[in-house]
Amino acid sequence: MADLTSARVDSWAWAVRLFKTRSAATAACRAGHVKVNGDRSKAAQTVKTGDEVRIRVDGFDKIVVVSRLVVKRVGATVAAECFTDLTPPPPPRETVALVATRDRGAGRPTKRERRELDDLRGR
Repeated sequence: MADLTSARVDSWAWAVRLFKTRSAATAACRAGHVKVNGDRSKAAQTVKTGDEVRIRVDGFDKIVVVSRLVVKRVGATVAAECFTDLTPPPPPRETVALVATRDRGAGRPTKRERRELDDLRGR
């Protein structure tokens, strides 16, 4: 097989297992979740060795640098050799915003407290 000089970004991202399906990769490109070298890319945009690809997944950016071009889906071990992952580690769970909790006695009464109020009022 001849060495490739470029490949479509959606095909490459699918082939190296960044997306489960090629259509999911194409849809992500259409939605603007894929950037090549900092610019939003269309599905047919070509990538070359050394290009930086950013993919938005679950609110976080996955940053990879293309080190080898493939257009056919490959196994996980070969796929890991096709890019260098520069994604920063996820933030610790403490820094992720937690759901606000209400102090006891503040705000709306609980069902138990409503029953006690009804008993006091004689209902």
